[in-house]
Amino acid sequence: MKAEHINPFLTSAVEVFSTMLNCDLKRGTPTLNAAFQPAHDVSGVIGLSGKASGTVVVSVDCEVAMCVTEKMLGDRPDTLNADVMDAIGEITNMIAGRAKTGLAHLEMSLALPTVITGKNHVIRFGSLAQTISIPYSCAWGDLTVEVGLIEVDEAAAEKRTMMASV
Repeated sequence: MKAEHINPFLTSAVEVFSTMLNCDLKRGTPTLNAAFQPAHDVSGVIGLSGKASGTVVVSVDCEVAMCVTEKMLGDRPDTLNADVMDAIGEITNMIAGRAKTGLAHLEMSLALPTVITGKNHVIRFGSLAQTISIPYSCAWGDLTVEVGLIEVDEAAAEKRTMMASV
């Protein structure tokens, strides 16, 4: 995992929360992880593919999820409902999308976001050996952006493309 791959995710999380939600994030110390079990109960997950591939996870406390939804929809939900899942999926999409523009040279595409809820859920990053976990705090609670991204070997990718077209 290269530092230049992480920096766009660091800035995009702060920018999205600031501009879209009027909420300031304070970044904690990033750590490397071999496996990922979010500390938070709601996680937005989105896949990336292109000259690099991987996964981005935005994991938030329940209170953060409720506040994000309230800011986006103008009404606070009573429970973790479909609106909350949609709001966290959209925030995950925005963070990954902004980061993608900072990684234009990797020509990545975004998958549709998925949202997972519940205590002690585990997210597998496939064959990625390590991911980087970036913790944040805000007035609403805590969240973490987890990124696992590896560059694709261009020669191997070209060979796979040629074989698929035969």
